[in-house]
Amino acid sequence: MVLRRLSWAGVEATDGPWRVLVDPLEDAAPLPSFLGTPRAALVPVTVDDRTWVLVTHLHRDHCDRRLLARVPARQTLCHERISATLAEDGVSAASVQLWETTAIGPFRVTPVPSQDWRGDDQVAWIVESEGGRMIHCGDTIWHGRWYEIARRHGPFETAFLPINGVIPRLDGFTPTDVPATLTPEQAVEAAVVLGAGTACAIHHTLFPNPPRYTEQPDAVERFLAAGKRRRIKAIAPGDGEAA
Repeated sequence: MVLRRLSWAGVEATDGPWRVLVDPLEDAAPLPSFLGTPRAALVPVTVDDRTWVLVTHLHRDHCDRRLLARVPARQTLCHERISATLAEDGVSAASVQLWETTAIGPFRVTPVPSQDWRGDDQVAWIVESEGGRMIHCGDTIWHGRWYEIARRHGPFETAFLPINGVIPRLDGFTPTDVPATLTPEQAVEAAVVLGAGTACAIHHTLFPNPPRYTEQPDAVERFLAAGKRRRIKAIAPGDGEAA
């Protein structure tokens, strides 16, 4: 299994001609009012009849409806609780229950618990094949189910974890100074609990938009330093680079 970062939270896993994409993002048009304009061009995403897409949750920076419209019918997988909304948006998705494993060519994929900062439905995805096992954690906050995931499915070769610890100011939500995604240090601790050989940073740097969307300062540097302190391999490849 070959892993590559896409833009933002997007990750690509390939095994021969088969490809699994988690949260691929290609269309930034719906995002500027909250996240701001991306600092760099987004990585182009290839879709064909052996491409499957896994959606962690419905937020526009993780669920690119325009891109999903290019995916063959029923080759988008999502948690059952969001399938009706995707159908209303014109996306033909197959719904999967939490902890339910689905075979895709050489891959096995499983949605497991995650936690969204504002209570929206969100899952993490485990992707495994004979070539390895990885977990993609969406843009989760810290939660208590890391231990159950590790017990049932760990250890992992690679854990993809958000690190920007963003402080949001979103209309209709009482503002707080509690991070709405994992901080760099929390991401490393999550990787430790999950038994990950490598912690890979995602969901950082691309979208600066204070005061509505304010990332932690020096997130990448802090993440790499935390990995050294905890004696875990922490990496932060750029968009489009191998993980």
